[in-house]
Amino acid sequence: MATMKDIARIAQVSTSTVSHVINNSRFVSEEIRQKVMAVVEQLNYTPSALARSLKVKETKTIGMLVTTSDNPFFAEVVASVERYCSQHHYNLILCNTNDDSVCLQENLQNLIRKQVDGLLLMCTDSTFQANPLNLTIPTVIMDWWPTELSADKIFEDSELGGYLATKALIEHQHQDIAIITGNLKKLLARNRLKGYKKALQEYGMPIREEWIIESHFNFDGGIKGMEQLLGLKKRPSAVFACSDTIAVGAYQAAWRQGLSIPEDISIIGYDNIHLAQYLSPPLSTIHQPKEEFAQLAVNTLLQRIKNPAESYRTLTLKPELILRQSILTK
Repeated sequence: MATMKDIARIAQVSTSTVSHVINNSRFVSEEIRQKVMAVVEQLNYTPSALARSLKVKETKTIGMLVTTSDNPFFAEVVASVERYCSQHHYNLILCNTNDDSVCLQENLQNLIRKQVDGLLLMCTDSTFQANPLNLTIPTVIMDWWPTELSADKIFEDSELGGYLATKALIEHQHQDIAIITGNLKKLLARNRLKGYKKALQEYGMPIREEWIIESHFNFDGGIKGMEQLLGLKKRPSAVFACSDTIAVGAYQAAWRQGLSIPEDISIIGYDNIHLAQYLSPPLSTIHQPKEEFAQLAVNTLLQRIKNPAESYRTLTLKPELILRQSILTK
């Protein structure tokens, strides 16, 4: 592989002159510039990205920690993040924590050792018990992080989302509305439940504890939560599933018991994953602006990298109601 020394020898100039031509770091006469570039082309010389990163202390890489990318919501956000990183000529290094605190800690340390220029943290693992980290690397928290950090934060108004979902069921004349939440140790699960209760209280409807089912933000969580509801003596007429993955599991549980959606029970989800519109029937849901979420996270991190002394910001995105055919008016 050709080096700057090889180019300097053939072009009969100094190595520093070659460096100035390639990096455009100092004036060099046009004659010398053309002479050097002719040798560069002749030798098919490619500057070392590693050498450049060591010199300018910039690797053009961003690290991202995410709970698990096999959840459609996370996968869609990650895809958008990667696209926006590429547009800014940054590479993305993705690490999954798989809800494992040891794995999370190891991945975080590995990313720091790789000298990434910045970090995007999107972890909903409430069991993470590591000591609070004093990260000096530019960081953006996406939605939630289990310890307090000096970082920019981007949240989704999950209480409003829970309120909108429940209100939609109420406005379709449902009186008996249940909810299947994620793990209530997680802030966003508690916030969505809070929004559910707020809507019921606003319309003067009772909150029935047996219709509040704590589960997990995955397909199995939806199956188990729905089976629990369907096993009650008095079944609800509608269910607010606190994620679309929970809703998919709820669909499966209803189908196993020979029930039709929405004729026998109405369901609304949360996230508006791409799959939601292709379910049968298409799923009503709360749309999280994933594209905007990803773009804002990348732009905020790049701004932090360029201006590390700026005050930290907390930004909040607003969810929207998407009505499809999974809700029947009573």
